[in-house]
Amino acid sequence: MKTIFLAAGCFWGAQHYLKQIRGVVETETGFANGDTENPTYKEVYTDKTGYAEAVRVVFDPDVLPLRKLIDLYFDCIEPTSINQQGEDRGTRYRTGIYYIDPADYSIIKEVYDEVQRNYINDLAVELEPIKNFFPADESHQDYLDKHPDGYCHLPQALFEFARKANSER
Repeated sequence: MKTIFLAAGCFWGAQHYLKQIRGVVETETGFANGDTENPTYKEVYTDKTGYAEAVRVVFDPDVLPLRKLIDLYFDCIEPTSINQQGEDRGTRYRTGIYYIDPADYSIIKEVYDEVQRNYINDLAVELEPIKNFFPADESHQDYLDKHPDGYCHLPQALFEFARKANSER
């Protein structure tokens, strides 16, 4: 198994999207690459902690290659939007790909550069090693499973897309 951390705006929708993808074996919402220890949701919400809302994604690379996962990540974000996804605004909603294994960088960067060629403006997606990650409290885990009509900046059709995106044919 491999692990990567993906920030895609509000982590409720990002987690729900990512966990639909075949080959993702575990997800957890939390806060990545900030400046304090053990931040709370309320603290991160102030945009004063440096954290991004993110999802820890554990995946099976034999079923879901990293390249495919990163391609699918880009399908759920507006990659040139700075500190905003949908109507959610603030540094906590920035986008980012945070990796553990330095060997993953070249694969991620290759996809990043391919996506960049489709845009005039620079991508606003951070690409850096994970420096820290703190899980969000239980009320923010699997939020859209617990609250199917809860707020989400991602359209419902994207969840269906994710379910089919890495399916065997």
